[in-house]
Amino acid sequence: MKTVEAIEPAAINVKTKKAISKETFIFLLVVGVPFWYLGSTMGVGTMFNVIMSTAHELLLNTVFFILSIAVLAGALSALLSEFGVVALINKLISPIMHPLYGLPGAASIGAITTYLSDNPAIISLAKDKGFIKYFKNYQIPTLCNLGTAFGMGLILTTYMISLGKEFIAPALIGNLAAIIGSIVSVRIMTYYAKKYFNTSNESVTASNTDSYLKVREIRSGNAFERALDAILEGGKNGVEMGIAIIPGVLFICTIVMLLTFGPSSVENGVAVYTGSAFEGVALLPKLGKYIFPVIKPLFGFQSVEALAFPITSLGAVGAAMGLVKSFIANGLVAPKDIAVFTAMGMCWSGYLSTHIGMMDALKMRQLSNKAIFSHTIGGLMAGISANYLYLLYTLLIK
Repeated sequence: MKTVEAIEPAAINVKTKKAISKETFIFLLVVGVPFWYLGSTMGVGTMFNVIMSTAHELLLNTVFFILSIAVLAGALSALLSEFGVVALINKLISPIMHPLYGLPGAASIGAITTYLSDNPAIISLAKDKGFIKYFKNYQIPTLCNLGTAFGMGLILTTYMISLGKEFIAPALIGNLAAIIGSIVSVRIMTYYAKKYFNTSNESVTASNTDSYLKVREIRSGNAFERALDAILEGGKNGVEMGIAIIPGVLFICTIVMLLTFGPSSVENGVAVYTGSAFEGVALLPKLGKYIFPVIKPLFGFQSVEALAFPITSLGAVGAAMGLVKSFIANGLVAPKDIAVFTAMGMCWSGYLSTHIGMMDALKMRQLSNKAIFSHTIGGLMAGISANYLYLLYTLLIK
């Protein structure tokens, strides 16, 4: 019987490092200090009770709620694609892509695809020769920023609207502001990409009459069978997406809540912790007070605690969504905040955790820092735009 030879680390290109190195002790320090602070403030036993209770509540009342929305949104997006509605939207949007973004009309497919799913969906398009041929070299890196600016848009918007009828208009305003942020992000990234490729802004020569935009793939069977298949497949994709956000929501959101909210009650000036869910040490509001006078005119946040949403969105918008219900229940946010949350959450949509991987997939990793910088500015502009668009909206409806 043949034996399988051991594969050397070098053969599979595995990075190695000294078993115990300087970063081991730095990591212990970085992790240990926050736990010491939490434990000394809340009590070690109480701290662990709060962590477990918060994660459990997030799983039951937030993750499963988002999961159900993801399933419905996935099924809807598959239906829209199957029966040509996405193609119709693309045809309507294509003429404005070049004036706004400096990109060919085909780029609208990327925006729609990621809006209906998530950031990395644009990578599969970028690998398609029928799609990428419309783009010049300097335009390809901008697809990362364009796709990220619309990632999880449908799920985020649907989630915000589901929180109450008073949040329908703010969510839609947030979508408009996210588009503004995406334009800023793509335009800045285009500037850096053109410098990198040392090229001028030449027009795209490919014609949009190519068969790639004239046809769409459909499932086999009659209309009913196609619809049923689309619903099931789209719903399955929604399940996968909903499951994928669990680690981010439970881990990141639990930490953010520990740092955002305070004890259950205060008696005679002394914090009283019960070990229940959503208790914390309220560190972020304390730190946020120093920058809140600058942030408030820009984003119009009602409370310091609201800063936790955009901060969390940097890593995972799914986790940030988990904060919103608690904010509303505690009276910390108003409809205008929901507009800003939608804009920044959709535009940023966890770009710090996806940008490098997406740029690597586009074979443009050397421009990752430029893409991140461009998208940071774009997200900030989205939040500022949402704030002032909502103020304009309130003036118009009076």
